[in-house]
Amino acid sequence: MPREKPKLTETLDEAMRKFPHLREYVRKIEAEIGTPEFHVQLSRDMRDIKFPNIIYPVGDPIFIGIYRSPKDNKLRYHAIQPELSPEEEQLYREVEEELIKIAHTKPVPHDIKDITPILIDLLNRVVEISEEKKIERKKKKFFATIFSEIFRRKIKLTKEEYEKIKYFLIRDRVGYGFLEPVLRDPYIEDIHCTGVGPIFLVHKVFGMLKTNLVFRDDLELNRYIIQESERVERPVSEVTPIVDAIMPDGSRVNIIYGREISLEGSSFTIRKFSEVPISITQLVKWGTLSSEMAAYLWLCLQHGMSMFVCGETASGKTTTLNASVAFIKPDAKIYTVENTPEVKVPHEVWQHLCTRESGKETDVTLMDLLIAALRSRPDYIIVGEIRSVEGNVAFQAMQTGHPVLSTFHAGGVSQMIQRLTGDPINVPMPAIDNLNIVLIQQAVYIKGKFLRRVLSVTELERYYDEFNKVSTKQVFEWDSSKDVHIFRGWHNSYILEEKIAKVLGYDDPREIYDELKKRAKIIETMVEKGIFDYYEVWNIIKNYVENGVLPFEI
Repeated sequence: MPREKPKLTETLDEAMRKFPHLREYVRKIEAEIGTPEFHVQLSRDMRDIKFPNIIYPVGDPIFIGIYRSPKDNKLRYHAIQPELSPEEEQLYREVEEELIKIAHTKPVPHDIKDITPILIDLLNRVVEISEEKKIERKKKKFFATIFSEIFRRKIKLTKEEYEKIKYFLIRDRVGYGFLEPVLRDPYIEDIHCTGVGPIFLVHKVFGMLKTNLVFRDDLELNRYIIQESERVERPVSEVTPIVDAIMPDGSRVNIIYGREISLEGSSFTIRKFSEVPISITQLVKWGTLSSEMAAYLWLCLQHGMSMFVCGETASGKTTTLNASVAFIKPDAKIYTVENTPEVKVPHEVWQHLCTRESGKETDVTLMDLLIAALRSRPDYIIVGEIRSVEGNVAFQAMQTGHPVLSTFHAGGVSQMIQRLTGDPINVPMPAIDNLNIVLIQQAVYIKGKFLRRVLSVTELERYYDEFNKVSTKQVFEWDSSKDVHIFRGWHNSYILEEKIAKVLGYDDPREIYDELKKRAKIIETMVEKGIFDYYEVWNIIKNYVENGVLPFEI
């Protein structure tokens, strides 16, 4: 489970007063490239800054510095955290040894968040804060060692040493050790270790960055990997060198252990978990999709249409799916099935299930959970990602009146149909038109920037037996030259006119487009007013659907 939200110091002056390691970083960076700017929050607009030099907090006492290095003109990511001197490292080991001796005096907590106060209490029992000169402490060390078993002398620390040791104790026992700074950072998408050497990561604002976090040798790297893999109960070894696991905060990790397979040294990739999903208004603000497209999805999902969000790896499929879930009718019972828990549902009635896969007879697969879903009478079934035979069951669910929302690896509608109808999924071609909408999303480069765009939205109309083919109609298309989305389905949408308008009882099916325009205006107004929080957007959508009420005029 995600840990409690860390405390953030909100001004640079206050942070520098409290944290010597931050003062030292600022002093060095000022001498090299100038005074850094302090930001509590980042925005996507910052990617346009050619020479950034910024600091932002990720939870005291950790800060992140991002700057363009004058040495090679490349962006750098610097985790600013306390550092132990050789003498302080020795003190830290002494403290650990003393803690081991008295650890049995405390009960083992059931929740990881309860460990921190226990550690601090144990620490305070074995150390004493003193402002004695270090040289005086060294003189007494010999006698303290001799009589420690008799008198249980406390280890004397200065205030600064105490704060450092407390930080590393909590970081290594409760947090993520070496990777604590980047796993705290809410702006990180992926973390990459390709072997011995520096860690790289994908930043939501600044893209791929090299960090100052470095594994110096195989021993250090392998020790960390073994420790963390055991922590998530998927230990790596020479017998089991490749492991996929879910970290305590929900992030996904893939580990490859040993130089026999990973030639530069053991490696891993972490896909960060985001506790609060990105809202549909934020995606509109970023240009991922248009307000008209969002309004179209709103109408479709509120009225039970099945949709696949398709694209390649790292195209933003799950982000778009999570944002779109807010459009499902508020009183719906939603059943989610995933290998990795990534889907977030704001609805009150949500059955959230994950597979259990370890190669044993007791495994529970996506297929098992989907079959169970058909017996649970949900209003919507959401599958995190369809990859194999479970796709056939998902289409059976659609045929029996259970709308399905899922992500799928395919670069286009034709490729999607080919994968669905081929091995190992084997959906019969006549069943394909049970899927109503296909959204294709891709990562693109526009004027040197890495962005995500919905390339198209396509409606699947009907299956023609004589041609063994499904007819399709593209209702939205992305114009790459202008970076805009064009609504080609205006007064020409099969789903809106033949499916939704008839259910709503419109005399003229084209009246549905007036409602689409109104909903597009609602979304545009939220964007204009800066309403981007996922749950705030959800509440506005919910109140409009249930009561026809908006907190603003349109």
